Amino acid sequence: MTALIDHLASGLTTICRCWAVVRRDGTTFGFTDHDGVLEFDGIIFRPDAGLSARAIATGTGLAVDNTEAMGVLSDSAITEADIDAGRFDGAQVRAWLVNWRDLDARMLRFRGTIGELRRAGGAFHADLRGLSEALNQPQGRVYQKPCAAVLGDGRCGFDLNTDGFMSERGVEAIENTQEFRFTGFHEFSPAWFTRGRLSVISGTGAGALGLIKRDWFDGDARVLTLWQPLRVEIASGDMVRIEAGCDKRGETCRLKFSNFINFQGFPDIPGEDWLMSVPSQTRDNSGGSLR
Repeated sequence: MTALIDHLASGLTTICRCWAVVRRDGTTFGFTDHDGVLEFDGIIFRPDAGLSARAIATGTGLAVDNTEAMGVLSDSAITEADIDAGRFDGAQVRAWLVNWRDLDARMLRFRGTIGELRRAGGAFHADLRGLSEALNQPQGRVYQKPCAAVLGDGRCGFDLNTDGFMSERGVEAIENTQEFRFTGFHEFSPAWFTRGRLSVISGTGAGALGLIKRDWFDGDARVLTLWQPLRVEIASGDMVRIEAGCDKRGETCRLKFSNFINFQGFPDIPGEDWLMSVPSQTRDNSGGSLR
């Protein structure tokens, strides 16, 4: 950083900007507004992707740093198909001010993630959110009957790799990237995967994730219907991982997963109609419906 400051103080500068975008699957892209290829930190920064950025707004204290990056959709860099598939959602972004004659003289100006990503007129616009953006997220617990954890996360603690709660198999038939059909898939009870997850682990759509709306049998075929179509191309033979579903009820946590000790809800909390209950000697007075 000192070398860059000395260079800026010289009055005659050779400065450019560089950006690195790292997707959640680990794929890294490098961009620069210089007219030649630059390389540092193991990243190649290319000038032909058409990426540019507006001024970076920074502040002291807990103010949120932000900027916006714009670029032309390019088959060799950020493609429209990848944006549609959500591969850049939440991607990490770093931006440097660099002396292109001496790449060791550089300063990290921005670090954060991609927020809203939108397309218009053959180009994309990405809102970049700084590290302090996390401070805008709601904190604390919600007191409710259903479990507040996500099945398999740190609070839940359940291992989805346990036998009987996960299956990996090749795609046999698919309709509109939303309805998957499998034959001979009877080792799990009906509706076992309802509210579960389906993730693609091979093929061009690897990394895509969908939530299962319905798990049912149509004759000899097991049918898994997603809430929304996957935004990637899925071919017959691509491998998918199917995980058991959880409806967030205490009974399901106890009987299906034997994990009630980690249940993150409050199953005995009174319902809203409890406020309207009246003393009674002849009927149940548990706070349920008075009808």
